[in-house]
Amino acid sequence: MDLPGFKPYANHSGQSGIRAYALLPGAILLRFADDRHVYLYDDVMPGAADVAAMREHAETGSGLATYVNRHVRTRYRARLDPNAS
Repeated sequence: MDLPGFKPYANHSGQSGIRAYALLPGAILLRFADDRHVYLYDDVMPGAADVAAMREHAETGSGLATYVNRHVRTRYRARLDPNAS
């Protein structure tokens, strides 16, 4: 599966479960520390407001995992297997 280039998540707290992210128009992809899956969040699921907040946290390198855990949880659009061909 071809995924866009990911940026390492700055993880200023040093405790985040998020390893990297990629920004797409109206969406964000997150790669978690377990490196098993990539999660797609978009304007449909969980919605534009949540995606905008997630994008801001991703770019500042702070609070992204906390935001996901508190506000988004399992409301992702798709779970992708980055190792699938």
